[in-house]
Amino acid sequence: MFSRRRGMETGAGSGPPGSATLTLPPMAGLLSCRVLDTVHQPVRQARFEVTDPIGRRIVSGETDPYGGFIAAVPEGEYRLAVTAEGYAPYHGATIVEEGAPQQGPAEIVLDSIEPPLLPQPGHWELDPAHSSIGFTARHIGLARIHGRFNTFAGAVRIADRMEDSSMHVIMDTASIDTGVRLRDDHLRSADFLDAQRHPTVEFYSERFIHRSGTRWAVAGALTLHGVSRSVTLDAQYLGVGTGLEGETRAACRATVELHREDFTLNWQSMLAHGIAAIGMSVEVKLDVQIVHKA
Repeated sequence: MFSRRRGMETGAGSGPPGSATLTLPPMAGLLSCRVLDTVHQPVRQARFEVTDPIGRRIVSGETDPYGGFIAAVPEGEYRLAVTAEGYAPYHGATIVEEGAPQQGPAEIVLDSIEPPLLPQPGHWELDPAHSSIGFTARHIGLARIHGRFNTFAGAVRIADRMEDSSMHVIMDTASIDTGVRLRDDHLRSADFLDAQRHPTVEFYSERFIHRSGTRWAVAGALTLHGVSRSVTLDAQYLGVGTGLEGETRAACRATVELHREDFTLNWQSMLAHGIAAIGMSVEVKLDVQIVHKA
């Protein structure tokens, strides 16, 4: 299928002038497929993963603009998984034989799934007991360290049009916790967060942007160490549910990467104290539940 469309041929034979030739290695076959939606339109950038019978990943990637993927793999039995935002995942099995030009399901049709209901308009408050704000960074460029803010609060105003909603999250700087007291004390000091002069880290959203399916971007301003910078949260909306006391809840996950130098955090001062507490960039992760307030 793809050999013909892409001008590829297997073996040592030559193709038409200007065509590309793909020679398969010994004991290998060509696995190819197209991913389509229910009206037979290509699903581009669908994520596929090919694993062997014991779960080891052999190859992975994304479909091309025509919904296709193609890979040369050793002969054998494989499991194929395909996922795409807004579609039900696909899982199937296939066998690849040596020297075969194209194998695998000719087409995979993904079923659309309904996105979760958006939260109702009104005032919502972040529930710290069922939420977390954490971060991950490199320690001296080597192992990762993980931390969190233990004290935080927030509010979300859901508008009639979701894109017009807004949010405000505030974190207590002194509540930073990486599990090591010496490091935490240093992070609170004037060398880093300077918790005495800057007791809070705050985020104010400016706009919500729907990307696709359950994916949203939340653009706004983050104030850290007395400096405000524009940042964009990469968010996944998880839906609405009901709590144990009958309250209406909504949940989402979000990530953002911050660079220390954007917030005038002094690396050289930290080195002078002999403690390289955190790397040049920090990945912040939010796992949040909000509760509707009447």
